[in-house]
Amino acid sequence: MTAVPHLASVIAADLAGMRSQTFGLAQRAGLEPRLHALVPRGVWRHVPAAWWPAPLRAVQPLGLAADDLAHPVISIGGSGGAVGAALRRQGARVIQVQNPRLPPDRFDLVIANRHDRIAGPNVVLTRTALHGVTPERLAQACVEWAPRLAHLPRPLVAVLVGGGNGRFRLGRAEGASLAAGLAAMMRRDHVGIALTPSRRTAPEVCLELRHALAGPDAWIWDQSGPNPYLGLLACADAIVVTMDSVSMISEAVATTAPVMVAALPGRSRRIGHFLQELMQAGRIRPFAGRLETWPASPLDDTVMAAEAVRHYLGLRLPE
Repeated sequence: MTAVPHLASVIAADLAGMRSQTFGLAQRAGLEPRLHALVPRGVWRHVPAAWWPAPLRAVQPLGLAADDLAHPVISIGGSGGAVGAALRRQGARVIQVQNPRLPPDRFDLVIANRHDRIAGPNVVLTRTALHGVTPERLAQACVEWAPRLAHLPRPLVAVLVGGGNGRFRLGRAEGASLAAGLAAMMRRDHVGIALTPSRRTAPEVCLELRHALAGPDAWIWDQSGPNPYLGLLACADAIVVTMDSVSMISEAVATTAPVMVAALPGRSRRIGHFLQELMQAGRIRPFAGRLETWPASPLDDTVMAAEAVRHYLGLRLPE
């Protein structure tokens, strides 16, 4: 007999990074996530969520039925935390991901990064962002993508490119600098390059990368057809990732490949602490335009976080 899955209601903005963290945590805890997209409305879009006097009225209807609140709720971020705390006051069991900008005791369980610098008896701290990159998924992706990347030289360097945000710049000049470093590595170290931009990568950055890496030894995803992201992680002998994305770096270090982080202009105290901890653990190094390799083991704190969720909910993984 097939076991009935345990459901989880996910309260999150419908963004790739939010889905990756909440769905990854839920699935690895043995839960089946169902997204209830969080969209602030009206003036509340411009007000910090911690100040919302009535969080459930500050967002568009979540489509939650009474039965949904019988299942655990996973909320994420500041706005998710405000709504999650409100749902807990209605009797829901709420697991909050990331710093909610609210007292942790307003939740049943809080899973945050160490660089968030929060503490409490119900707080679990991780070194990396949560995600769903498991050895099983990597093995499946390798089977699919290894033949597609077989024309590229080895060692193969996967390059994960993010985009500018409120903390770091990645425009044409920064893209040209990154492209020059990658081209130099390709030329000096005779590596193949498989590169994927993200949705946040500016078109002018993609143009700089395509121009510098033109030729048979590099492949750049044109953002059509199947997404190669997992395949690149699975097939890479080494990985280069831009420093703007905690999520991409966390997924990269969950593999067995050495990870080099490409610096960008800007500053973030939180990301700085995150990178420093991974550097001290020997899991990442700065990218300096050359291939570097060293023994690397997967670093993935989602396993620990999922176990904390199962313990709180009294769940056992299926045999």
